[in-house]
Amino acid sequence: MSGKKLAIAIPTSVILDTPHLREKTSKIGLIGRAAAVFRVDEIIVYPDNTGQTKQKNEADFIALLLSYLETPQYLRKRFFKLDPRLKYAGILPPLRTPHHPLNRKSRKLKVGEYREGVTTGKTKEGVLVDIGVERPALIRETQWALGKRLTLQIVQAGEHVEAQTVRRDEVPGYWGYKVTLENRSFARLLENRKFDLAIATSKIGVKFVDVAEKMAEKWWKSDCVLVAFGSPSRGLHEIVEAEGADLNSVVDFVVNTVPEQGTETVRTEEALFASLAVFNLKFGW
Repeated sequence: MSGKKLAIAIPTSVILDTPHLREKTSKIGLIGRAAAVFRVDEIIVYPDNTGQTKQKNEADFIALLLSYLETPQYLRKRFFKLDPRLKYAGILPPLRTPHHPLNRKSRKLKVGEYREGVTTGKTKEGVLVDIGVERPALIRETQWALGKRLTLQIVQAGEHVEAQTVRRDEVPGYWGYKVTLENRSFARLLENRKFDLAIATSKIGVKFVDVAEKMAEKWWKSDCVLVAFGSPSRGLHEIVEAEGADLNSVVDFVVNTVPEQGTETVRTEEALFASLAVFNLKFGW
């Protein structure tokens, strides 16, 4: 992605029209899957006035499932305790991103490859890290507390595995998304985060083809891009209007990426796939 960061914003009410836990789980899975397919770096869950207590519960649930989905399978038991909200986690689709490797054999590790790990113990030589193979890797750094998730690069493979810590943004290629729970309204979020380019998707927005070239100019100059989505019951125009603001004044573009839609509404998870596919095809980040 050449250093460009892509964030998406979804409202807490995105699952409000889905009563059953299994269907809620499925919907969140599709959102996480769309984010991974199109290399989204951050998923922001913003409040949209669905009632304070219910809103917090929904936001926490969305963040829990998205974080669970993003975590490599071999680390999930260490980071997620038994929770009734994860009852249907088994139906979540696998991300199959580079940081979810299928290899579970240390002999198949390659020097230079990257893995996610969790610190499990300490020795005189350094810290032991579970990286999803039979034996832990050693990192010759002692400052890490136990239970810490780290991004690592393998520096020695074979009978004795050694690794070094790296920053996620040092890993070439896509390395998953982070989840941010936002307490501020959508308009306030945009005021404070200062994205280089903010795009709102809306049924009553301008057709994408009519602003594609103008948007492309700004997209390619931007280091941090936000693409925002509304909920099944209220679009972004209504959400922002309820906050006392005007959508056109808080974002750079309001676009319709599904013109002449054949259904009354386009679900958020459907809009994610449709919009990000269109942007990916046009901008090729």
